[in-house]
Amino acid sequence: MSEQFPFQNFAGEKLDIEAIFGGAAPDGGGNPFPAAPQTEVAPQVEVTDQPPTVPQPTQPTEAIPAQEQTPPSMPPAESAPPVTQPVTAEQPIPTASMPTAESPLQMAFENQIMENTKKGLFEKPPVFSFKGNKEDIEDASLTFEELRIQKADTYLDLDEGKCVSWSVDYCGIRKDIKDPKGTTIASMKEMIEQSPEFLAALKNAKGKNPDCLVKPKVSEKRKGVLPPLKGHFATVDAARNSDKRICLIPSSDGRLYELRKTEIGEFVAPKNKVTDFQAVRAGFVPALPLIPMTLIRQIISFFRSVMGEKDYEAFAMIYWDKLEQRFFAYVPKQIVAKEDVVADLSDCPYDDETRYIQYADIHSHNSMRAFFSAEDDRDERGTGLYFVVGRLNHFLPDIKARISCNGSFVVIDPHQVIEGLEDNYPAEWNACVTIKKDKKDKVPPAEVSLEHPGETVIAA
Repeated sequence: MSEQFPFQNFAGEKLDIEAIFGGAAPDGGGNPFPAAPQTEVAPQVEVTDQPPTVPQPTQPTEAIPAQEQTPPSMPPAESAPPVTQPVTAEQPIPTASMPTAESPLQMAFENQIMENTKKGLFEKPPVFSFKGNKEDIEDASLTFEELRIQKADTYLDLDEGKCVSWSVDYCGIRKDIKDPKGTTIASMKEMIEQSPEFLAALKNAKGKNPDCLVKPKVSEKRKGVLPPLKGHFATVDAARNSDKRICLIPSSDGRLYELRKTEIGEFVAPKNKVTDFQAVRAGFVPALPLIPMTLIRQIISFFRSVMGEKDYEAFAMIYWDKLEQRFFAYVPKQIVAKEDVVADLSDCPYDDETRYIQYADIHSHNSMRAFFSAEDDRDERGTGLYFVVGRLNHFLPDIKARISCNGSFVVIDPHQVIEGLEDNYPAEWNACVTIKKDKKDKVPPAEVSLEHPGETVIAA
């Protein structure tokens, strides 16, 4: 490159140095613009927090952007050295490996996320939303009317079905329910999820985990508002004198009654579906150890001996010794016959309740099956545990057990109170068993009574 004055248009003209430098000429009075160096080297750009400096006119190659057309005096573009652009924080370096929003990879990734999101939403239960309260609806197969009846016990505003309308709000999509009695919650949720508008709304939603809100709306007709409360009361008078609108009252007939107070009167009816109380199962939870099987076998041997050829019945009692911490049997004096036995307990030596506990009564049914007769029901009204043993003439007799709770009887499994009735066996035995699906060919196990499936067979 020839060395020349950078501003060619001013060649041959005299420069006014004083006008340029404000009257102060540079040292030597020569050309203030030195010629460009012989070898062009891209300057080292130092990235600092200071704004970039304006290029000096002594370096024309930096003052001209790379995108502009090269002046005629410059060498051709292909022979010019590459121009190094400064790197700043505002100018990110593009990477070829990063997919754009429109790339197939990115679209597939977003579609997979959407499918996973939809699958999770399908499994989420719908949510009952009313007056700021939200509760998961466990049984989505209910109709909206059935849900209203279920929630009316808690939300008295829902008492009047004709005053309640329903809507479903799901990811910004609202559907009004036109037929509450014939439309299930699950069907409405599924219909929204399968609609194109739901997918579009889900893509644009900020959160990808919306709730399917089931909302009742009540049109109030009353001016006065009674307290939306309910309570449990021991008597009808106590319920009437309370400020509760719904009152649950137990009755002497063994049923639970519901009293509801309205502006038109007082309603009382049996409560058929009780959801206000904890479910209670009848049964027996022993506080003492299990009765040893050896003791049961001794009693069975005694019964077989008394039965003889005449099929006589017999009776025994099982006691718990608090001091010695063991069970033992007591056989009182008794008069036996084929169909009954009468025991005399007047001189029982174990009436000391400070040491002994009468734990169970047990009697035999000789060669008959094990069952509790009407005579047994009259005799076993005291709260306690009772056994009957039958089919003593078989190698494996059967035994039944029950409890009496002040005259109310509940049959229980004997293994709850007798040890050794359910021994462990190798787990691989189960793999050898195949159950027929055809009920006509099903053969019941020989140890289960066909007439009385609840009977348990024990080894003598």
